[in-house]
Amino acid sequence: MEGHQYTVVVGVDGSPASRAALRWAAWHAELVGGSLVTVMAWDAPLIYNWEVPDSEDLSRRTAANLDEVITEVLGAEPAVPVSKNVASGHPARALLDLAEESEADLIVVGNRGHGGFTEALLGSVGQNVVHHARCPVVVVREPGER
Repeated sequence: MEGHQYTVVVGVDGSPASRAALRWAAWHAELVGGSLVTVMAWDAPLIYNWEVPDSEDLSRRTAANLDEVITEVLGAEPAVPVSKNVASGHPARALLDLAEESEADLIVVGNRGHGGFTEALLGSVGQNVVHHARCPVVVVREPGER
C-alpha cells in the first residue's frame, strides 16, 4: 500500500503481561519502521442504585496510568511514534475498534491481564481479540512465565 504506515495496536492494562506486550510491540514496530497505537480501556458497570463514577475523572486517571506505563516500559522518548488512546467500555471491543479505525497491520495483547483467573492460559480479552480481529494477532507471555 503506497503511503501506508505499518501500524501495531497494543492493549495496555498495566499488568506484567501487558507490559511485555507493549515492549514487544514497540520492538516489532521499530523493526518494520512502523508506529505504535496504544489503548487502555476503563469500564464502569452500571449497578442499580449505586452512584455512577465521574466518567471524565475515570478517563483522566486512565490516561495518566497509560502515560505512566508507557514511560516505565519504553522510556521518556520511545524509539517509535506512539499514540495514546483511552476508551470507555470493554477492552476487547476497544482494541478491535481501534484496530479497524487505524487500519492496523497487527494487534498485540498480553496472554492475560488484571482480573480473571490467574491459571488461565489466555485471558478473555485476548481470546475475544484472537477470534474477532481482522488482522494478525500476537499474544505475548510475561517473561519467565511457564
